[in-house]
Amino acid sequence: MTRRERIAALAQLGQKLKEQNDYLEAVMKRSAFNNPWFTLDSQALAIQAIAGHFLDIQELEKWLDGYDVPELTQAKTVGLVMAGNIPLVGFHDFLCVFAAGHRAQIKLSEKDPYLLPSLVKMMTEFDPAVAGYVTFVERLQAFDAVIATGSNNSARYFEAYFGKYPHIIRQNRNAVAVLTGKESHAALIALGQDIFQFYGLGCRNVSKLYVPRAYDFNPLLEALHEYNSVVLNDRYKNNFDYQYTLMLLNKVEFKANGCILLTENAAIASPIACLHFEYYDDLAALNQLLQENSAAIQCVLATEAQLHLPTLPFGQAQQPTILDYADGVDTMLFLKSLEV
Repeated sequence: MTRRERIAALAQLGQKLKEQNDYLEAVMKRSAFNNPWFTLDSQALAIQAIAGHFLDIQELEKWLDGYDVPELTQAKTVGLVMAGNIPLVGFHDFLCVFAAGHRAQIKLSEKDPYLLPSLVKMMTEFDPAVAGYVTFVERLQAFDAVIATGSNNSARYFEAYFGKYPHIIRQNRNAVAVLTGKESHAALIALGQDIFQFYGLGCRNVSKLYVPRAYDFNPLLEALHEYNSVVLNDRYKNNFDYQYTLMLLNKVEFKANGCILLTENAAIASPIACLHFEYYDDLAALNQLLQENSAAIQCVLATEAQLHLPTLPFGQAQQPTILDYADGVDTMLFLKSLEV
């Protein structure tokens, strides 16, 4: 396929995802039955973000122009080991490989086995040649490069298995938020989206807060209570109850509002239904701390905080653009290097 044909197939998919689609709705219901974390609302949120941020034809053209992607590419086979923590979390990797003109050999997560194949099926209906660029496998083989996403533990196995090939191997990361105590109620409501969307399971979900000493948590807890519908998900509620009991038994101090547990903890990653926080005394020292922990941080959210590093406004953590590469590693430059 030419670059123009690939972009056309992606743009057509983007348009199709914005329309009512009985086939996709059936797939979403099957996915929700397979994985109760993947509610219909969560899947719709992921699909809308993909259609709105990744598949606009003009943005695709501009994006590929930035990497001088030619009309014809000598295709390599790139193995993709996908995570399954949130719906379609590996779509951006697929998008990069396909848009660059390479073949994607995809090992899906058992937590998310239906959504991406359904989108690829829709693309093949627009252009049957798409089928030659995507295969779904149980085990990667005969590939030229690998992009693998998993936990810190699985990353060690990925290094052992794929280390001799050109590769990108990703580990656990989370988002953090910096508060000053001056945030409006609307800003704290927006922060709630960054915490609760996808039940906090995404690498871009906020799992840790940095707050000034003497911070008043009451306005935050009140704002976050707006998201108390998360406890209607049995799995989330079970995690909440478990963590609540654990903290009581271990006499750990915490703050709660019925849907989230806040506890002081230096760790960036927090358990489901929990949110860690840490006090800071001055922004300069905090800036240094964030830089030292950058390998564990996917993105930083802040409003008035004067930090010497990139930040996002509250409410934007789960709205990455096509240029927001996971772990800050430029996937397209990696794919470009395969052409040498």
